[in-house]
Amino acid sequence: MTTDTTVAIKQRDLYAEALSRLEDARRHCNIHPEVFERLRRPKAILMVSVPVRMDDGTLQVFEGYRVRHDDSRGPSKGGIRFHPQVDLSEVKALALWMTCKCAVVGIPYGGAKGGISVDPKKLSPMELERLSRSYVQQIADFIGPDVDIPAPDVYTTPRIMAWMADEYAKITRAKSPAVITGKPIAAGGSLGRDDATGRGAYYCVKELERIRGWTPGKTKVAVQGFGNAGQHFAALLAADGYSVVAISDSVGGLHCPTGIDVKAAIAAKNGGHTVPHLARDAAVTRGSPCKTITNAELLTLDVDILAPAALENQITIDNAAQVKAKVVVELANGPTTSSADKILHQRGVVVIPDILANAGGVTVSYFEWVQNRIGMAWEVEEVHNKLRTVMAREMTAVLQRAQRIGTDTRTAAYAHALDRLGEAIEAQGTAAFFASGANGDEA
Repeated sequence: MTTDTTVAIKQRDLYAEALSRLEDARRHCNIHPEVFERLRRPKAILMVSVPVRMDDGTLQVFEGYRVRHDDSRGPSKGGIRFHPQVDLSEVKALALWMTCKCAVVGIPYGGAKGGISVDPKKLSPMELERLSRSYVQQIADFIGPDVDIPAPDVYTTPRIMAWMADEYAKITRAKSPAVITGKPIAAGGSLGRDDATGRGAYYCVKELERIRGWTPGKTKVAVQGFGNAGQHFAALLAADGYSVVAISDSVGGLHCPTGIDVKAAIAAKNGGHTVPHLARDAAVTRGSPCKTITNAELLTLDVDILAPAALENQITIDNAAQVKAKVVVELANGPTTSSADKILHQRGVVVIPDILANAGGVTVSYFEWVQNRIGMAWEVEEVHNKLRTVMAREMTAVLQRAQRIGTDTRTAAYAHALDRLGEAIEAQGTAAFFASGANGDEA
């Protein structure tokens, strides 16, 4: 991707882009116009200054955000990301996507999102803790276990969630583990949460495998973004015999046509090495010829499954025609632009959209919230079984809907979500009810 294209995408209103996806799906739904009117605007937006005393004694103030998009189906839910490119348009778009994501998998949440514009890699551990606690101090009145429930996102971790939950408890003078999900197990987290996003996408692929009759050993996979979600997705597929031939991080990528040893790659990456450095690691490459590649090159490799698991706007109008994968699994939020979507659909590429593919994380977050509320802990097998049931059910529903209405899978997924959102919003009454003056149900 060229620098000019990247800048143009960043300058574009991401929220307007997200709304355009809803507009496309709206034509395939029998929902009242008031439903879309409600969903066009976030319910509430909070912008805060986050002061942090740095290790050298100086004070820095960072910009923070929390957006609650909709709570028609339950308290709003969404992650908190620490990233230098966080801005209000991005957070609004992510909150809207969360509304649709929760609806598409049928969990009783609305959508929210939060973030701080910061490069966490430049902070010491103590500065990071001060930042996390300061942010909660600014948004404490905006969140709560029955109102809005944060979770980890880009560059935030279970430990950061533990700090935030602890700070909220200090402010409210009450332990409320359900206020935040994605916590460490010892702090009220759920077994199965660590790999939930990657595992959810894996279950989607397995359902498509069942329907299409793939042979795993003959199926090549490329994963752009080798963080938590990308690593678990790749490891689960590799354990089933899939050939993971390319991976990447923010520095660059590695392409091994005969396959990467995913376990060795994860160990090396988590040990502090960048992905391009792994080209010199015989355990990772299995001694076969491999080469370093760019993230842009990874997207156009001749593979069967491509999983963008990094940031937004990776597949664009500039490179969509060069994508050779037959299936795109969106582990990242918004990795494909709407203009690229049209090109992929015309070329017969099946996209498992982000609001379905990466919904495993919020689904297991919901399981964690339920466990916190009832004071019980489930075994990991129970979590996995419940997650598989949800993902397989909704993957099948989206594929069937796409076939029935003759559209791409993203539009089908949004239509599926809009149906559920429509039911919740219309249950409170629309113009037809109020204009009738009736005391009972609408005619």
